[in-house]
Amino acid sequence: MNKVDWKPHMDETDRQIIQATQEGLPLVPRPYHAVAEALGLSSADVMARMQRMLDDGVIRRIGVVPNHYRLGIKANGMSVWDVDDAHVRDAGMELGALDYVTHCYRRPRHLPDWPYNLFAMVHGRRRDEVEALVAEMARILGPRARRHEILFSTRILKKTGLRLGM
Repeated sequence: MNKVDWKPHMDETDRQIIQATQEGLPLVPRPYHAVAEALGLSSADVMARMQRMLDDGVIRRIGVVPNHYRLGIKANGMSVWDVDDAHVRDAGMELGALDYVTHCYRRPRHLPDWPYNLFAMVHGRRRDEVEALVAEMARILGPRARRHEILFSTRILKKTGLRLGM
C-alpha cells in the first residue's frame, strides 16, 4: 500500500480520547487516569491507545506548551543568522545544543532581502538577557556567522494541537 492510500485506524473510543485531551491533559498528578475516569475507561487502555496513535502518526507528539508570558518570560527572541551554507549544519547543531535555545532550524534564504538561513529561538525575562545570550551565540559561531539579528515577539500566538470536529 502506498502512503497516499494509508489511513490510520481510529475508532470512536480513540476519537473520544482525542476530544478529551485536545485542549491539554488535566493538570493533576495522574492525568491519564483522570481522562480514563471521565470516559469510563481504564487508564491502561487510554495509555495504550494514545501510544498506538503516536506510533501510527495519528498523534505527532505529546508535549508541554508553556505560556511563556505567564511564567514571566516576556522577551522572546528569534535569532536569525547568515551562515555560509558549508557550515550551517554544524553551526545549527552547536546552537541547538545550548541549554537556552528552545529550537533551532535551517531555512532558505530569500536574497537579496533576507540573507538569513539559520534560526534559533531564545527566551528570557528581559530583552537585555536575550541580547546577552545571543552575543554568546555569536562568540560561539565566530566568523562562520557573517551577521545576525534578533526578532523579538510583539504578541503571543495561541498554539493548538490536533482538533477533531464532532
